[in-house]
Amino acid sequence: MMLSHLRRCGLLFLAAVLMATIGVPIPHAQAAALITLDSHQDGQTLQPGVTELFGTYSGVYDLQLIVNGEWVTDVRMDDPNGDDSGSWSYSLDTSQLDGSVEIVLKANDAVTRYGIWSPWIHLNIDNPAAHIPDVQITSPAEFTQQNDTIEVDISAEGKNPIALVELRIDGGAWMQIPSAHNGYTYEFDTCPSPQQVHSLEARATDTYGNTGYSLTVYASSGNPLPINEGDNSAAVTDAVYPETVTSTTYGPEPLPDQDRAIWIWENASYPLVLNPNSRSVLSSMAKDTATFNQRPITTLYLAVGKYNGAAMLEDYRGEVQQFVEWAHGEGFYVQALIAGGTTPPYFGAYSRYHPHAVKEFEQILNYNLASSELARFDGVNVDTEPYILPDFKTAKPSVQIQYLDMLKLLMERKQASGLTLSVGAAIPRWYDTSADASNIAWNGGTKWLSEHVQDTVDYISIMDYRDQAEGSAGIIAQALNELAYANAIGKPKSVVIGVETKDIADGGDPETISFHEEGRIYMEQELNKVYNAFLSDPAFGGIALHHYSSIVDFPSQWGPGGYTWQPPSDQEPPSTVSGAEAVTFDFQRINISYDMAADNSAVNEYRVYRGTDAAFNIGPDTYAGTSKGLNYTDTGLLPDTTYYYKITAVDISGNEGAPSAATTATTAPSAMKPMVIDHMTIVYSAGTAKVTVKMVDMETRLPVTAKFSGRFTHMAGKYVNAATNAAGVFQSQSESVPVSRGQIGFLPRRIMADSYYWASAYDQLPYPTVTWGP
Repeated sequence: MMLSHLRRCGLLFLAAVLMATIGVPIPHAQAAALITLDSHQDGQTLQPGVTELFGTYSGVYDLQLIVNGEWVTDVRMDDPNGDDSGSWSYSLDTSQLDGSVEIVLKANDAVTRYGIWSPWIHLNIDNPAAHIPDVQITSPAEFTQQNDTIEVDISAEGKNPIALVELRIDGGAWMQIPSAHNGYTYEFDTCPSPQQVHSLEARATDTYGNTGYSLTVYASSGNPLPINEGDNSAAVTDAVYPETVTSTTYGPEPLPDQDRAIWIWENASYPLVLNPNSRSVLSSMAKDTATFNQRPITTLYLAVGKYNGAAMLEDYRGEVQQFVEWAHGEGFYVQALIAGGTTPPYFGAYSRYHPHAVKEFEQILNYNLASSELARFDGVNVDTEPYILPDFKTAKPSVQIQYLDMLKLLMERKQASGLTLSVGAAIPRWYDTSADASNIAWNGGTKWLSEHVQDTVDYISIMDYRDQAEGSAGIIAQALNELAYANAIGKPKSVVIGVETKDIADGGDPETISFHEEGRIYMEQELNKVYNAFLSDPAFGGIALHHYSSIVDFPSQWGPGGYTWQPPSDQEPPSTVSGAEAVTFDFQRINISYDMAADNSAVNEYRVYRGTDAAFNIGPDTYAGTSKGLNYTDTGLLPDTTYYYKITAVDISGNEGAPSAATTATTAPSAMKPMVIDHMTIVYSAGTAKVTVKMVDMETRLPVTAKFSGRFTHMAGKYVNAATNAAGVFQSQSESVPVSRGQIGFLPRRIMADSYYWASAYDQLPYPTVTWGP
């Protein structure tokens, strides 16, 4: 799934790696990783406007500010000594905030690359003009039988006068509701509707234009909602584990085979929904069983979260319905993929953010109630990852219990809606073995965290991210406990095993987590072993692949003879990219965004080109980088310099569209000096690859002594941290890759030196790789 959860799935790396031949080891002594927020005190009250946040950091990088679980932004970091210590700052505009605002900072440890957090603080913003009204549906009550006419009562209040109260029934149009003696009332005649359960949503807008939304009330007309007690898993659980009970008060959802499933995140799901032409690529890839001798993909986990300012299920409901109808017509089983309703998504595990998670889940329920049977989602895959939170370990079992409470809330909302759809949770493989997940007392029993989750939801998809099927740490061994427990509580087909295919870059251990280094053919051979082990197990529900955007480019193997999946023949390029915008971040970074391009097939990536005048030509000399999404971060630029950008869209067949109009931004000034990679070479010998890199001052070309971090790529994945010698030279050796043919590259990640910064935009790209064999 998301990059962060991979860090927990992998093995810890050594704090530093000794360099061979020329490289100089980084000393083990280093300041403890720490982030402070010095500008404000917890509980301080601010007036609306721009306030400067600042503090210090040591031993960390990639520092981000998180506000109210709603948005995340990078902060400016000042590190003139190049020692991963310095000060940070951010100009926070509070003009759109009111009340208590929760603020925390998160970064990566410079040695381990794991998350480091600052203390949490709350600022009080006195800004009535931005106050969001509170609106609630006070009646009818759920799980009560209503008459043919349902009286809907709504309360709405706020710091400002309420100008408008509206009600939406079963996902229809918003209706203005007149005020009554004690609030707002509407009488809903259910006779024309064949549904027995109706979704009721309210919203209120004040005189400043601020709008608040209620949680959903599910009103039952006719017969009350049935509660299935005939297949209650609690009886089975009590017989096998007599000291515990399950959280479920109704029978488990009958589950179809999910084999194979595939996660499709927002940067791919939105194009599939908004560009019908792209669906032929998905269908062709999913149904292909010949290219790699693989099983077909039958289940789609389609991400429906917010993306690029849009909310799919609200803003593009008709397009989603068309996509789901198409997918069902193609024989696919479609589940909505969500996380926690917050940004970052794992904040949804906290009790204080449960309303966000519930609202996100209710959007799917309400979408289904508003859609025809053919256009409804078949299930929901919930990928909330509480173990990323800083107190998951330190305050056990607080976060674990809050997470379980969230899952229970979601299941209760499903029951209230009267809908039949399977709800599953994506969980890491260690919820049944780690001390952080053991002996969790919740809901009347003490169990492994994985067992509580299995009791609560209809199925689980294990993030069983290993690159081998067998062995004590292999895919098979890591799933045995969850399968045994599913059988014990009587939940057939409820354990889906997830595997990783993407290049995980900074997260976890790239040597053991992902199949990316080994290639598709090797992966299919290992997955066949998983099938041989589990096909006869009643609890086995199939294998899920992570994820669509990486699968389409996943090679059979690296090096000579390697090949990728080929889409249907296409010679037509995508449309010209529009809406390109460049925004200065600091002295060496510009952020670029643009709109989605159209294509007769599927857009696979966007290429960003950079020049120093508006009329520059696109080509290898001006190529800056590639993005799979609708934004790109251009780093390693020169201070006080104006840059122009043009963006092209490239489809799945490699056809490149015409460039966008140029957009421009100017970097901020700085006294820092730029350093660059003078040259990089890679050689392969005796089963390992050796990389040699020389760092120089960009202006004088003299050597620079720098701290160097990077990783091997393609068939290798080893991370290295070391320093260059006095000649500016860094060398490192990959892990052993003893094969007759292949390809290995090296990707520098961070380069630090006193009074310098890495002007990576002026390195010669692309970085070289070494290829060997017939």
